[in-house]
Amino acid sequence: MSVGIRGKAGAHGSVPRPAAPRVDSPVSQLGLDPDDLPDGLVVADEKGQVVCFNQAAARITAVCPEDALGRSVEDALPLEDLEGRRWWQLTDPYGGLAIRTGQPERNLLLPGGREVLVSARYVRTRPTGPLHRLVVSIRDTEARRRTERSHAELIATVAHELRSPLTSVKGFTATLLAKWERFTDDQKKLMLETVDADANRVTRLIAELLDISRIDSGRLELRRQPVDLPAAVGRHIQAHVAAGQVPDRFLVRLQQPLPDLWADPDKIDQVLSNLLENAVRHGEGTVTIDVAPLESPLEGTAVTVSDEGPGIPEESMGRVFTRFWRGSKRGGTGLGLYIVKGIVEAHGGTITVGRGPSGGAEFRFTLPVGTPGYLL
Repeated sequence: MSVGIRGKAGAHGSVPRPAAPRVDSPVSQLGLDPDDLPDGLVVADEKGQVVCFNQAAARITAVCPEDALGRSVEDALPLEDLEGRRWWQLTDPYGGLAIRTGQPERNLLLPGGREVLVSARYVRTRPTGPLHRLVVSIRDTEARRRTERSHAELIATVAHELRSPLTSVKGFTATLLAKWERFTDDQKKLMLETVDADANRVTRLIAELLDISRIDSGRLELRRQPVDLPAAVGRHIQAHVAAGQVPDRFLVRLQQPLPDLWADPDKIDQVLSNLLENAVRHGEGTVTIDVAPLESPLEGTAVTVSDEGPGIPEESMGRVFTRFWRGSKRGGTGLGLYIVKGIVEAHGGTITVGRGPSGGAEFRFTLPVGTPGYLL
C-alpha cells in the first residue's frame, strides 16, 4: 500500500483537487494507513511539497489535509520557535548541510500561538545526497503538560510535608540549645522524642521519593531472598499491637502449604506495612489477612488484606493506585499505594482493590514464586 491522502471535493461542489503525489514508506509496507498513526505525520517530497498530511496532523494543527497537500511545507505548516523566528528558515532542510539527518524534538508554535512538539527526519537516497523526503512528526503538548503538573504537585506535596517536621525539629533544638538548664529531664526527653519522631518522618518521606524515582525510571532494584510471608505478617501485627492496637483486631488465616517465595524482603515488608497501616488507620473493625497459594501452588502466593470499615467509593476505585490519592483526610502523602503497586509489579505480581465481605476495603496482591537473586 502506498501512503498518500487524496483531495476531496470542496464545499458547494467545488472542483476537487488532483490526487496528491504518493510516497512509499515503511508505514505503507506494513499495511498501515497514515491516519492510523497516533502522532501527526507530514511528509514533503524532494521539492518541498507536502505529499502526506494525516488526520492526527490535521487535528493538532487545525489544517485540513486537502488544503495542505501539494503546497510548500513552509506554507502548509508555518512554524516558529519560542522566540518568534521562522523554524523552516532556521533549519533550512533543503539547503543546509547535507550531512544532517534531522532535527530533534522541540517546542514550536503554530499560528495563533499554540505550542506543539515537532521533530524532523531527513531522508536521503545516499549519504550527503540531496533531500529525498522530509518527514515531520507533530505531537500535542498536553501529555507533557500533565507530566509537568504532576511533577509540580509532587514538589508542592513534598515541600508541605517537609515543612512541618523540620519546623518542629528546628524549634525544639533551638529551644534546647538556648535554655537547656531551665528544663527538667522529663521535659528534655519529651522534646528529644518529638525531634526523633519528626526526623523519622522526614526519613520516610525521602525514602518514598527515592522509591517513586526508581519506579518511574524502571530502576527499582530487587534483592531476592527466601521470604516467609506468614512470619512477615506476624511481625507487622506485633508492631501494631505494641503501638496500642488490641490483638483481637487482627485475624490471620493461612492456607498451607505455601510455595517457596523468592522476593525482596525489605520491599515486601514495605507493601505489608502500607496495607496494614491503611486498614488500621482508615478502616474499622477486624482486619483480616489471608495468605494462600494461587490456584497452582507453583505459580505463587496471594495475600488479601481487608477491613470492616466504610470501604472505598466505587468512583474512586480506579484512582487508588495513582499518586496523591487519599482515602480520607487523616494525613499521609497519598504516595504509599502508588509505591506498593510499583513494588508488586516489579516482582512480576499484580495488585487489585475491591470491597471485602464485610463492606470494607479489600486489597489483594499476588507474588510469583520468583527466581533466586544469584540466578538473575
